[in-house]
Amino acid sequence: MHVDSLIHGRWIIPVRPAGQVHEHHAIAIKDGRIHALLPSHEARKQITADEIVELTTHSLIPGLINAHTHTPMSLFRGMADDIPLMDWLNKHIWPAEQRWINAEFVADGSRLAMAEMIRSGATCFNDMYFFPDVTGRVALETGMRAVLGMIIIDFPSAWASDADGYLERALALHDSFRNETTVKAIFAPHAPYSVSDEPLLRVRTLANELDLPIHMHVHETRDEIDQSRKQYGMRPLTRLRQLGLTGPNLIAVHMTQLQDDEIEAFATSGGHVVHCPESNLKLASGFCPVARLLEAGINVALGTDGAASNNDLDMLGEMQTAALLGKGVAEDPEALPATRVLEMATINGARALGLDEDIGSLEPGKAADITAIDLQRIETLPVFDPVSQIVYSAGREQVSHVWVNGELLLSDGELTRIDTTRLITDTGAWQDRLREKS
Repeated sequence: MHVDSLIHGRWIIPVRPAGQVHEHHAIAIKDGRIHALLPSHEARKQITADEIVELTTHSLIPGLINAHTHTPMSLFRGMADDIPLMDWLNKHIWPAEQRWINAEFVADGSRLAMAEMIRSGATCFNDMYFFPDVTGRVALETGMRAVLGMIIIDFPSAWASDADGYLERALALHDSFRNETTVKAIFAPHAPYSVSDEPLLRVRTLANELDLPIHMHVHETRDEIDQSRKQYGMRPLTRLRQLGLTGPNLIAVHMTQLQDDEIEAFATSGGHVVHCPESNLKLASGFCPVARLLEAGINVALGTDGAASNNDLDMLGEMQTAALLGKGVAEDPEALPATRVLEMATINGARALGLDEDIGSLEPGKAADITAIDLQRIETLPVFDPVSQIVYSAGREQVSHVWVNGELLLSDGELTRIDTTRLITDTGAWQDRLREKS
């Protein structure tokens, strides 16, 4: 058998079937997909390859899936810290966006974010921001897999002036990327407090017609709940349910303010939740009851949120925070074990995005989206359980190689398709501009 690439690892963690860890195994890649997963000694006898990669101290895992991002906002990293969400948005972020957002800002911010995510082991991200067409083009340039949010919001921006404009551009975005294998578009109404009923009803209709997910901030803060009760006389999830938006295609981000009956109803609806623990902690938004959601049968994925509110896009760090916070919130040391958290960062994210037949686990036939983590480091020795070491001990500096569709995007810690010198220069220029007084 001849393949394009053969990667030997000390451990391979396929995620599916659940709980398996293969020692001294190899992954064979052909035409961008996983052709076989087998013991290394058999692979050496049976398979020849154009490229052979020996990673004898590494664990190979599915590429991490960052299920909620605002990639261009990386250029706002550290600009407005240590304040509540609504003050952060109203007094700092939205004014800065009104002044600075354009295609150039989005391109440079997206590229910065993708470089950071690749270096942290992520191969796919689910984005929500203005000029998603620009982010999509940068994703094609960098080789990263991207899900582009077709943003809908009530107020005007440099991207669109009203609901009609946002929806018109959304449909054009969907059409422009419909034939791409690594980039797709889904609906992304910002939040219940920032999108009125009529646009939400139109999103529901179009999402059903096109069979697309709806990615939305939901129940992020107590203030959001209070606003909704004052304006609509009901909690946001009740309103979304009445508008027909709760269902298997809803990806609800944050979900820190939940009552028992809401958890039960959401589980029945088949919707998905994206947990963003570090952003929620930093903004003091509340605690997502992840263990209870999982017990109810809800699919829970993991995201970083934007670098302006996290302040990084490090999915390894997010896994550790999710695991530890989940135990604390549940008051149960067995809540959110390492294997479950790794699932949240891989196959659960793929399932939420409708991509689980293609990515999220290392199985023959799936796309070769793979991350290699070197565990032969002082910080992760000894290795009794590689999954535990990845979730509780490993840092993103231990990510050495990243493949998307079998193409190497990170090799021995070096980005292969992003000019880091230019990236640093461009980011520095934006820093100087953003320091200017408005």
